[in-house]
Amino acid sequence: MTSVIYERKKVKLVKNFPKYSEISPSEWFSINRFLNEVKQINTVCVSVYYPYGKGQQTISLLQETKRTESIELIESKIEKRITELRKNPISVGKFTKTLCIFGWMKNNKVHIKEIGTSKKLPYIYMVSKKPYIKPFNDVLKTNYDVLLVTLDQKTARIQKFHGSQIIQESKLRIDLQGRHRKGGQSQGRFLRARQTKIHVFFKKVANKVRMMDSNSELILLGGIGIAKTEFYHELDSELAKKCRFVETLSFSTSIKEIHKKIIHHLYQHRRKHVTEIIQKYEKLVKEGLTAKRNNVIFKALEIGAVDTLIVSADYHNNLKFKNIINMLEITKNTSAKIEFAVSPKIIKKLELDDSVLAILRYRIK
Repeated sequence: MTSVIYERKKVKLVKNFPKYSEISPSEWFSINRFLNEVKQINTVCVSVYYPYGKGQQTISLLQETKRTESIELIESKIEKRITELRKNPISVGKFTKTLCIFGWMKNNKVHIKEIGTSKKLPYIYMVSKKPYIKPFNDVLKTNYDVLLVTLDQKTARIQKFHGSQIIQESKLRIDLQGRHRKGGQSQGRFLRARQTKIHVFFKKVANKVRMMDSNSELILLGGIGIAKTEFYHELDSELAKKCRFVETLSFSTSIKEIHKKIIHHLYQHRRKHVTEIIQKYEKLVKEGLTAKRNNVIFKALEIGAVDTLIVSADYHNNLKFKNIINMLEITKNTSAKIEFAVSPKIIKKLELDDSVLAILRYRIK
C-alpha cells in the first residue's frame, strides 16, 4: 500500500511546478496526423521552422548558406512558399506562432509540406537524412507511445497510443458475481473466492500490459473505484516506474478527454526528464565532462565528444542564433542527442550560457 500512496503524493507534487500552456487536444491531434505523414519521407530533407513574422530573415538565412545543387532547388521552393505564407499564414491552432516547412526531392521533383502551430517551436534550419521533427516531440509532446489502461474488477481495456492514434488495443473480461446469495457457500468463503478471481484476472491484465509495453514512455492507469489501486500491485518494478494514476477516467471517457489527459501527463513527464538532464549536467561539471561556451561546444562536436546538447527552445532570441543553428545540424548528423528545454526556469539558466549546454563523452583540452 505504501508504494501506491507514494505514487499519489508524487502526482500532487508535480502540481507545484509552474503552469505551462499545454497544447489543445484538437491541435495536438492535427499535428500528430501531419507528423505521421511527414515520417513517411525517407530521403534527404530540408526542415525549416521559423516564428511568424520572421519569414524574410529565414529567406536570407537560406540564401546565404551554400548547399548542393539539389538542396538549393529545394530551398528555392521553400523560399517561395515562405513569401506566400507571409500573406496567408496557416495554422492548426487558433493563430500562428510558428511555421514549419519540409522540402525534399522525389522523382526529380521538389515536394513541400508545411504546418502552422499556435505554439512556439525552436528556430530550425537543417538538412538531414530524414525530416527533423524532434522539436514537435520535445515541445508539443507528439509521437510518443503511451499505454492507457482503464479497468474495474471485471473488465479491462488496454490501448496503445502512438501520438493521437490507437495502434493496438486489447479487452479482457471475467464473469464476476457482485453479491453473495443466500444458500450455498458461506459469505466469507464467497468473498475469498471472489477476491482470488479478481487477483487472477489482474495478473492476466498485467501480463497483457507487459506484452504491449514495448517502447512506451508512460502507462496511464485509471478507472472507477479501487480496481486501479489493487491492479497497481500486480505490476513489476519496471512497469510500476512508468505508471501514473489518471483521475476521472472511465470506459465512457471521450477520445478528446483522453487526448487531454495523455497530453497533460506527457508534459509532466517531459519536464521531469529535462530537469534530470540539467541535474546530470551540474554533477558532471566538476569532472570536466561539460561545456557551456559556443566555441568549446563547436570543438567538441567536431571531434565527436558531445553526448547531449541541451538547447533553449527560445534560442533564436540569442544574438548567436546562427551558430546554434549550425550546432544543431552538426549534432543531428552525429550520434549525439539533442534536448530542447521549454521550462522558463531552465531557459533563464541557459540564457546565461549562450542558450546551449553540452554533456561530453570524455574530457577535451
